[in-house]
Amino acid sequence: MNVKKKDIRTLTKDQLRLFFEENGDKSFRGNQVYEWLWSKGAHSFNDMTNISKATRKILEENFVINHIRVDQMQRSTDGTIKNAVKLHDGLVVESVLIPTPTRTTACVSSQVGCSLDCKFCATARLKRMRNLNPDEIYDQVMAIDKESRLYHNRPLSNIVFMGMGEPLMNYNNVLKAIDKITSPKGLAMSPKRITLSTSGVPKMIKKMADDGVKFKLAVSLHSAIDEIRTSIMPFNETFPLVDLKEALEYWYQKTKSKITYEYVVWKGINDRKEDIEALIKFCSYVPCKVNLIEYNPIDDGAFQQASNKAIDNYINALESRGIVINVRRSRGKDIDAACGQLANKS
Repeated sequence: MNVKKKDIRTLTKDQLRLFFEENGDKSFRGNQVYEWLWSKGAHSFNDMTNISKATRKILEENFVINHIRVDQMQRSTDGTIKNAVKLHDGLVVESVLIPTPTRTTACVSSQVGCSLDCKFCATARLKRMRNLNPDEIYDQVMAIDKESRLYHNRPLSNIVFMGMGEPLMNYNNVLKAIDKITSPKGLAMSPKRITLSTSGVPKMIKKMADDGVKFKLAVSLHSAIDEIRTSIMPFNETFPLVDLKEALEYWYQKTKSKITYEYVVWKGINDRKEDIEALIKFCSYVPCKVNLIEYNPIDDGAFQQASNKAIDNYINALESRGIVINVRRSRGKDIDAACGQLANKS
């Protein structure tokens, strides 16, 4: 009879220690295996060289390591790398390494497809097939860290949850992955170097605040006028701006952590004076900064980058009100790795 083997990375360290005790071995074997799985990123039990062959055989008989595989890697002329990541069940997600002179950022996915319906985003055209497990999120980060060391001679410095999927719709798994990434037994990365980007799910933003998370929050805003935001992000009808505002005020009150608003300006959609005034008003509710993001077309022409004059109008108006604003030029456009372009063309 074929017994379905358990994914070993669903076990805690204590459960691994107990497994070895129950199988007549020393409990510290659990610590060794745990280190191989998380700190060293072992993809096979045979990689665990300080463990006897007999022990490795027991592991092989009882467990699997459902690791990801970088199926395809594309390198941009600007140094950006896009990975098509194959999961154990054959599904594919994408993750991106974004280098600058001072840092290397991993942009990771949290779902296969997406739960939401933003009209300007290629991922939203894919139906949500499933949530990623914590180890699948962690593996994306491990893979990009290796690529950063190999191609840019430095370790990964930052992580953004801005790849495929809405992270707050996969809340528990995303938080477990971040726990592993920040743990001394994992990648030991500071939570201050991690940003979770959400389209804005108010009750989950409040839950994060209640859970006392230490990472940063970014909100994909794009309009501070309900009718316009609903026309480009239809779920805004369910989670209107008044609810988002209340959740963000709650977040800041609990965490004292400044929010980043991600904002794309499109021609004929949100490039008017009243759009700018509405954004300035929304920025007055909690301490924040604004990232104006260059738009990357996804083939249908419905959304077009606004004129330089419209962008300048935003910059001048926000700066005159003392709002911190950064203009983010897109990277990796030649390999469809820029914001909004992740669509699994592979």
